[in-house]
Amino acid sequence: MSWPVLILTAWIYGGAASHSLSLMTHEVSHNLVFKSPKMNELFGIFCNIGMGFPSSTVFKKYHLEHHQFQGQSDKDADIPTPWEGNLVGNSTWKKFIFLCLQFVAYGARPGYVRPKKYNSKDYFNIAVVLLSDSLLIYHSGISGAVYIFLSLALGMGLHPVAGHFIAEHYIFHEGYETYSYYGSLNWICWNVGYHNEHHDFPRIPGWRLPQLRKIAHEFYDDLPCHTSWTYVLWKFVTDPSISLFSRVVRDGVTDKGGGGVKQE
Repeated sequence: MSWPVLILTAWIYGGAASHSLSLMTHEVSHNLVFKSPKMNELFGIFCNIGMGFPSSTVFKKYHLEHHQFQGQSDKDADIPTPWEGNLVGNSTWKKFIFLCLQFVAYGARPGYVRPKKYNSKDYFNIAVVLLSDSLLIYHSGISGAVYIFLSLALGMGLHPVAGHFIAEHYIFHEGYETYSYYGSLNWICWNVGYHNEHHDFPRIPGWRLPQLRKIAHEFYDDLPCHTSWTYVLWKFVTDPSISLFSRVVRDGVTDKGGGGVKQE
């Protein structure tokens, strides 16, 4: 396989597959796949093998805090830091680069905003994935490693499925903090697009969220929602009124030129 074909395959197929695995680690972070928390943890680590990067056990710690402390920038690692916001600003090309490098921001920001000590589960997660990566390189050579890491980086960057990073909590309509998406990409993203529903009922697994919305549709029908994650990425890049500050913040972090909202 030529390098251009490998890169294109990593973006089209590998990116979607890798991101689907990462969203399955989101499901197991809520213990929604198996009844046993231990089995959920092990399955998350198993998903990391296909991603080539150890993240499941650490992601769980930060993601549960995102639900508990949403909008508090000292505790919710999903909130871009003021440093990121000031660096990117409202520049179209800088926002484009930010999207391409989202995997860096989402990987590095939690440890910067809210450092946590690694425990035995985290080290086990790292060991398993390092071993699987080593076996991949041994059997498939450098191209195998390049493919799996490109799939991760491209799938979490400028890829339609990665649009949910922006779609979920960036302000697109004043007065609304969280947005759902009900399109076809939910089929490979475990219904993470049903995001208002997920935050209202985080103990309901993704595969049942459409049923929840059907039962309680009167609570969601009138809320603004997204119809395309691809369009969300386009609007984020091209609309100067949207920046990394376009988030609801509850702890005194103020907007410095973007569309952010401060709430007490």
